Amino acid sequence: MQAEIAKFLHFLSVERGFSENTLAAYRNDLTQFYQFVLDAEARQSGASGRTPPDPKGNELDWSKATRMRIISFILQLKERRYAPASVARKIAAVKSFFHFLTAEGMIPEDPTENLASPKVDKVLPQTLTIQEVDELLEQPARLSTPEATRDKAMLEMLYATGMRVSELMALDLADVDLSAGYVRCVGRGARERIIPIRPQAIKPLEDYLQQARPILTRHTDQQALFVNHRGERLTRQGFWLIVKSYAKQAKVSTNITPNILRHSFATHMLHSGADLHSIQEMLGHASITTTQIYTHLPKENISEAYSSN
Repeated sequence: MQAEIAKFLHFLSVERGFSENTLAAYRNDLTQFYQFVLDAEARQSGASGRTPPDPKGNELDWSKATRMRIISFILQLKERRYAPASVARKIAAVKSFFHFLTAEGMIPEDPTENLASPKVDKVLPQTLTIQEVDELLEQPARLSTPEATRDKAMLEMLYATGMRVSELMALDLADVDLSAGYVRCVGRGARERIIPIRPQAIKPLEDYLQQARPILTRHTDQQALFVNHRGERLTRQGFWLIVKSYAKQAKVSTNITPNILRHSFATHMLHSGADLHSIQEMLGHASITTTQIYTHLPKENISEAYSSN
């Protein structure tokens, strides 16, 4: 059974271009479902006097995962008080998996066909005010270390482009053209987009490239744009710790998330009169409906403040 999960995840990675974070979530969800089916089959075998399945799954196949088993799994999730969004994601993972098994001829029919998915109210993204953004961006400038120069460039770049943190961490030197004022970004589904860099973010990036990065990389041939103190590509987790530290220093009261500058960028642009389709392209959303969530956020009197930044 686990071999089929591995094939499915490989399919999502190679054919669908899913991110590592999404693949990890699917892996966890399907492993949890696999264990549920294994335990249920073991209980049934014990009650009937049959030999229970091998714990490694050698005597159990996905045909044992009947529609009733899947419904029982969903009920167990609800009984254990999983958040509605988590339940919906796990159901989506299971349904996608069985669609794959059916399409590949590994099972004769899809037990999740016509299985309803719970409706989940969209959670509005957390954003910062213009004042909070200004205060957050100013924190690295109060230090004079190579790391602080790098941090200033990263934070300015995020707020200037609206990239995802994972996209920022994946940038190489060749992806940035400061003379032309743009960055080449490869997002979800391997979709490439060219994003203009607002002038205010170019100077901090020039400072980082000329002054700080050579020190951090020790003048090696490292191609990653943003590197840690060892000269290696900075990770998403490393960036998250950096943002949390500066947010604490800035006394930001808003609940900080890794992509909070991305959400703030989109909200501030929209409220300043930017076209929704333009924001969609910069954010790399496949559907305009995803971008439309920003129209539901409270509107502040920020047009003048944002355009002056």
